[in-house]
Amino acid sequence: MAARGRCPECGSGSLVEDAHYAQQQLVCAACGCVLSEGLLTTTYTDEEHLREVAYSQSTGQKEQLSRCLQRGIRRVQDLCKVLKLPAAFEETAVSYFQRALELPAFHLVSLEKKELLGGCCVLVTCRQRRWPLTMGTVCSLLYAKQELFASVFLSLQRELELSVPALSLADLVTTHLSSFRLVQPSANIPGPFLEDKEQLVARTMAIVELASATWLVTGRHPVPVVTAAAFLAWQSLRPGPRLSCPLARFCRLAGVELPPPAQLRLKELLEILLAMASQLPWLRGFRLDRKTVVKHIGDLLQHRLLLLKRAFSQQEQQGTGLGMGSESQECQGSVSQGSLSHGCQGSVSQGSLDKDSPAQAPPSSPAVPQQQGSPWAGQQCQRGTLRPLLPPCLLHPRKRPRAAAPSAAGAAVTGDEPISDSEIEQYLRSPEEIRAFRRAKAWS
Repeated sequence: MAARGRCPECGSGSLVEDAHYAQQQLVCAACGCVLSEGLLTTTYTDEEHLREVAYSQSTGQKEQLSRCLQRGIRRVQDLCKVLKLPAAFEETAVSYFQRALELPAFHLVSLEKKELLGGCCVLVTCRQRRWPLTMGTVCSLLYAKQELFASVFLSLQRELELSVPALSLADLVTTHLSSFRLVQPSANIPGPFLEDKEQLVARTMAIVELASATWLVTGRHPVPVVTAAAFLAWQSLRPGPRLSCPLARFCRLAGVELPPPAQLRLKELLEILLAMASQLPWLRGFRLDRKTVVKHIGDLLQHRLLLLKRAFSQQEQQGTGLGMGSESQECQGSVSQGSLSHGCQGSVSQGSLDKDSPAQAPPSSPAVPQQQGSPWAGQQCQRGTLRPLLPPCLLHPRKRPRAAAPSAAGAAVTGDEPISDSEIEQYLRSPEEIRAFRRAKAWS
């Protein structure tokens, strides 16, 4: 045992440290006098003078981490381990969490938001490193509501002034489909419903590219589009036993939630496919509907550029049949392949479609929207009334409230209404009247 100083009772220098109930005591070996109690460490210089020292001071740890910060760091580290992220990602996410808790904006927030803050730091780190991770995945791991998680995520991005790039749609397809139970052999999944992951991802990617080229992705949440595209890809790979499976059951078998807009995205994709199928020569004699067109998705994707040119009009429309006015002339465009931007926007470029195609309608013909749900949908293109390739918000605009009709009393003209100088100038015609008006105006 280490000894220091002398005993004040007997003057002996044989002082030893003795642990009594896990508490260090300094005791005289000669007379047994207890010189001091509760010395928590022996590394501080002031202990030579028999003075008690706090643990944080004795170890040189001046600022001990708070319990909230320690808990948050462990939560971030555990989340990174569950996601199997590299060590560099974990260090960056922990540093973001420590910086965020030092800001006043996160001092008085609820405990639930502080727990979600760690997940937001992990999501920011993955987005910056181009690691495909969705907000829904983090929310499912933390059992959090997406609305609350999104608010904390935006607050973190604003307070730390972070640049967070959007997730690439191609990476989102791969990440979203990797969690499907349909690509993993399981006793709960019927054999005809299992599918190879590589084939499903490739077919889904092609359908998402088609949706991007036909304005179905622009301004929309990407997950419903990917879900609808994955459902069509899954059905088209083995249409025999899968055509009778609805979208809701497909999501249950895959183990993913069904986004409410996915039904609308599926309906829009089927309309595009029906219009393209009407231009295939070997399918013009068949009566296609939303189920039978799924069997020919492989051929439609293989020749999608040519079929889009023939199935949709790219010439300037008068807008008489669509009720969109001059907006349809500004949103004209044609398909540019492989344009999956990270902002989930479908790219459309002018002038890439052939205007001399025999399947297109004359410029004077009015544009007629395609009938939804009709078995003969898309065959209107053969009769010369082509649907323009425009965003759905222009094809089906929301109804706007009409302005109130002017009252009869307000519409009556009495002749006593005030007239401005600019209105007077519109009625002056002769040079003499103009000169007389200028002279009168100069004296006023």
